[in-house]
Amino acid sequence: MALAETEFSFTLKPFREFQIGIVKWPMTVLRIRSSKKKKLVEVADYILEKWKRYSDPSVDILSQTEGTPHNTITPIVRKRKSEFEMDLVLRYHRTNEEHPLGIFHPHADVHHIKKENIGLIEVMGLAALPGRLENELKEVGNYLLNEPHQIPEYHVPWAEELKEKYGMKNDRKQVEKIIQQEIGKKFLKVLTDASVFKRDEQGRQALTRFICYLNQG
Repeated sequence: MALAETEFSFTLKPFREFQIGIVKWPMTVLRIRSSKKKKLVEVADYILEKWKRYSDPSVDILSQTEGTPHNTITPIVRKRKSEFEMDLVLRYHRTNEEHPLGIFHPHADVHHIKKENIGLIEVMGLAALPGRLENELKEVGNYLLNEPHQIPEYHVPWAEELKEKYGMKNDRKQVEKIIQQEIGKKFLKVLTDASVFKRDEQGRQALTRFICYLNQG
């Protein structure tokens, strides 16, 4: 995330001297910079309080249900030369029947790789994957090499997809590279699932509405 650029910027009426950047990242991230720490915190606090009260049912965002709040932020701060830079990652914690572990958490199609909620390190782009995968992925590799294997049942559909996509292989290093690349794609899907404003037309329109809301009152 620290290497990601901003796609566009906007200003807030109460803090016109600040440019708020939208980071080019799978999740929804607002970036602010300042050499004044107290002012930076003031802007971040304003955005947090506005987000905590924000709802947009068209994209499944309800600030609270039955008194339970759902909106929060993961803050990340770094220093670049003389300025402080803060990334505010919008997070949302609510469940429904389709997504009992969280609407904006890893979805069922990636649970065989990552079922747990993502934390700070993963939000920033480093996949912290469960230890069980070390042996399980070897078994997936054995399957693609047409060797004896014991793939856990929850990996079988994925292994069959890989077989259909890449065919059977006879080079273990090539298979390991394929699996590594495909794990990266799964992790990207994990981050995309956790994004409150998706990187599609509906998500862009919803993000625009939220920016307008930030500038109200």
